[in-house]
Amino acid sequence: MRFDVVTLFPEMVAHAAAFGVTGRALERGLWQLSTWNPRDFTQDNHRTVDDRPYGGGPGMVMLPEPLEKALAAARAAQHAGGYAATRTLHLTPAGAPLSHARVAALAAEGDATGYVLIAGRYEGLDERLVARAVDEEIAIGDFVVSGGELPALMLIDAVVRQRPGVLNDAESAVQDSFVAGLLDCPHYTRPEEYGGERVPEVLLSGNHAAIRRWRAKQALGRTWERRPELLRDRTLSREEQTLLAEYQREHEQQRSTPSGGSAGTA
Repeated sequence: MRFDVVTLFPEMVAHAAAFGVTGRALERGLWQLSTWNPRDFTQDNHRTVDDRPYGGGPGMVMLPEPLEKALAAARAAQHAGGYAATRTLHLTPAGAPLSHARVAALAAEGDATGYVLIAGRYEGLDERLVARAVDEEIAIGDFVVSGGELPALMLIDAVVRQRPGVLNDAESAVQDSFVAGLLDCPHYTRPEEYGGERVPEVLLSGNHAAIRRWRAKQALGRTWERRPELLRDRTLSREEQTLLAEYQREHEQQRSTPSGGSAGTA
């Protein structure tokens, strides 16, 4: 799979992508990365890539021509690399929220489709370029950052980790938060006791059925407490309804117990 990122800060993207899971996968040739700087496609001595917005107001807007030339070069490189199709994604707070389902779809399509990511700066892109050249606009959250580089890197990381062979244990991706439409359950490691608190006994029991049940209940309960809208969009199985009801009863009991009770029951 291949990503081409159009950015004013190519070093930032290349450097960050070289670490961790994505970096190891890049070294192994499981995905490819190229960057394209719009300044390299300007004609003036100052390599200008932005100008004041029509209508006034603060900030600057990225010029369409250098961006469009950079996009054309990226697409041409993808076609030369054997990708019959390319898809241009613009990282912007005005886009559709990035979900796990969309990440999984991008990962699955990546065998035949190359992705060109636009990491904008300033107040954004000239809307005429968006209409002419962008296939999809994606947001990573309801907030604003200084540029699209970090959102692009987050999208790349999320997609690449879904690709076969990237993670040492493929089960890690299957058990990620949001895969089943829920938040992940709590996790524990050694030592068994830390800061006066013990690991829940069920996780030490070796009873895999009980552990699976505990993890499912904790995932449901954590989602109910922190992201209830995810449950509203999901049809719970009979077992899940039972587990959630158990969690809610235990939650109420802990709230009514002065000492707080134990969070590690099965």
